[in-house]
Amino acid sequence: MRPTTNFHRVLTQMSKRAQNLLFVYKIISAPKNKLLLCREYTNVKTNKTTTNRLKQVLLHVLFWLAILFFFTLTFSADNTINSNIFYFSLFLMPITIGITYVSIYKLIPDYLVTKRYFLFGLYSLYTIIISVFSIMFSVFYGIAFLTDFMFTKVESLTRNTLFIIACIYLVVIVVSAFKLLKLNLKQSKYNAELEAKILEAQLKLKEQELKYLKMQIHPHFLFNTLNTMYGFALKKSDTTPEMILKLSNLLDYLLYQVDKPSVALTEEINHIQDYIDLEQMRFSDTLDVSFTSNNCIGTISVAPMLFLPFVENSFKHGKILEGKLNIDIAFKCSGRNIDFSISNSHEKSQSTPHGIGLENIKKRLELLYKGQYKLDISESNDSYQVQLNLELPHG
Repeated sequence: MRPTTNFHRVLTQMSKRAQNLLFVYKIISAPKNKLLLCREYTNVKTNKTTTNRLKQVLLHVLFWLAILFFFTLTFSADNTINSNIFYFSLFLMPITIGITYVSIYKLIPDYLVTKRYFLFGLYSLYTIIISVFSIMFSVFYGIAFLTDFMFTKVESLTRNTLFIIACIYLVVIVVSAFKLLKLNLKQSKYNAELEAKILEAQLKLKEQELKYLKMQIHPHFLFNTLNTMYGFALKKSDTTPEMILKLSNLLDYLLYQVDKPSVALTEEINHIQDYIDLEQMRFSDTLDVSFTSNNCIGTISVAPMLFLPFVENSFKHGKILEGKLNIDIAFKCSGRNIDFSISNSHEKSQSTPHGIGLENIKKRLELLYKGQYKLDISESNDSYQVQLNLELPHG
């Protein structure tokens, strides 16, 4: 038995050591893998940046070669290219490149785009003065160097300093105009992206607020309905099965259909009728409800649970006067316009807070139909009235 026991002990120790070594290997290798991935990503990013810079440099070189060719042709009196005119144009390239880059990389982005107009005008004036003297200096020494101070050998066009300055500034103005256009396009793209992000954030905020309001309305409505069920259970009424069936329809609407952005108005009206039937069972002979709907076709869609909370509040907060709770509900539809009205018997003397349901439906109206609805709530000695006019958008 002892050899077997020792053998098992050795196997157990070897297994534990192997597990420890595997664990250490994972710890050691994981950072290396991450480091390798990071290095690979950095290398790819660096290579991409380097490639873009090389492309940009190549484009600039090609552009200035084209400008050199333009100057050579322009300064040739008979449109023939000779070495002196070429070297003279080459003499003007440094000052042309310098003025252009000062304009597009300093004056325009740092002062003009940032709307620092005074500094832009001031530094532009400094640049023009310095550049004019630099051009005259380049022209003089360029001609002197190429002709050994024999100015008569140079074509008359190259001796016209104003024309040379105009050609140089023509290049500067054209390049600056393209730079401005590029910056404007970039800014427009940035503004569009920023507006899209702001709009997306507003929509998400609106969606979250609507969800929060729904979360408050749903338990509130369900609580009142279950109270009705509880009353019937206490009475052991024969109508309880029918009431449970209607309640199941309402619960289906409440839990599933209400998450849709919109439902058919006829569907909302049908569930209002189911709710009225439930309350009719509870109130029995003490309830007098008038419910009408005119021209409300199935093509009209509204936000779910938009009208039902008004109806529910009328039953909850209505007052039985002279043995009756009187409620009048009416829907009138005309095109995209919905005119909804509801009134219930009420005693003005009593304090009747209308709960969170009515307050939340006001917030939902403001979020969903801002500028497209008119809500009037009035109170008299014996009635409480709500009038909602909704103008739905087309489409």
